Amino acid sequence: MWDNDSVVLYFYMGMAILALWAVSQAWRSQANTETIHPFKAFVHLLAFYLSYLLPPLVFFSVYAGIQGYYSIHEAIFVFLVSAVLSYARLIEPHLIQVKTTKYQIHADRRLLKPVKIALIADLHIGLFSGHERQLKQIVKKLNLQNPDIVVVAGDWTYEPENKLVEELAVLKEICAPVYSVNGNHDEQYPGPPIQELLKTALEQNNVIDIEGRIVEFDEFRLLGIGDLWAGKTDMRYMPDLPQDKPWVLLSHNPDTVDMVPKLPTRPLMLAGHTHGGQVELPWLTDYVMKKVSILGHKKGLYRHDHADVFVTVGTGMVGVPFRFGVPPTIDIIELL
Repeated sequence: MWDNDSVVLYFYMGMAILALWAVSQAWRSQANTETIHPFKAFVHLLAFYLSYLLPPLVFFSVYAGIQGYYSIHEAIFVFLVSAVLSYARLIEPHLIQVKTTKYQIHADRRLLKPVKIALIADLHIGLFSGHERQLKQIVKKLNLQNPDIVVVAGDWTYEPENKLVEELAVLKEICAPVYSVNGNHDEQYPGPPIQELLKTALEQNNVIDIEGRIVEFDEFRLLGIGDLWAGKTDMRYMPDLPQDKPWVLLSHNPDTVDMVPKLPTRPLMLAGHTHGGQVELPWLTDYVMKKVSILGHKKGLYRHDHADVFVTVGTGMVGVPFRFGVPPTIDIIELL
């Protein structure tokens, strides 16, 4: 019963059953998704669910190589490809890191009391990421850092299901005020018109939308900037605002930093959008990044004429359900 031919037959039968399950799951999930492109959403979801075929393929490639069903070169090739894709799909997207960056916001002196800002972005709750398991991990890691405030630099969604209010309920457990601005996927660039759904979900889960608003703190001010692709980034009014404290700007797209006017104190902008490339491949990632950020932002701290910008790689995924070489990250910005 368990001769070589039988094992191969059972393997392919199991893969066929798993593939049929993937098709049914993708179709059912697409029906509950807020999308303007149902077929496109179905294809993305199909890729997501078909990726569950990868782990069995890893083990079968070893068996097939040992038994001679594959040549040694075929077995090694299938093993390497399926193992790397399995890691990028099933492991790295859940390896949430926490990184700390210290930043002196005054050029000539330190703050009386350091301020710890937790920066997250690009949760992309929807087709690929941001579901209950990951959100619980994010909230737990945020609370362990004991930040003074949490800021979310947009792209909350990626064609989410219509139960967004319930999915975001875990955010109520964050032990710090949460401030947010929208990203291009939240503003229909591209994507469905989910602004009202998202607004309701954030309001009911204690997230404060600060787009176009100022939040006062003892030694700095926080200002929310609208999304660049949505045409909401006019900052020409900033020199007319009070300048007795430095500014921290929250914006989704880091290229927005090029629009910051000259101010008496150099502001710091916090942003996301780039995912750090999401999948780090030689040459290809840098080529794709030129379309994501014209100014060449990828991740980390950059200095510009009138402001500095810190770019987080975010926690979610778009386009393909993989992260490779760019694990999801919570960035702690410690203002000194």
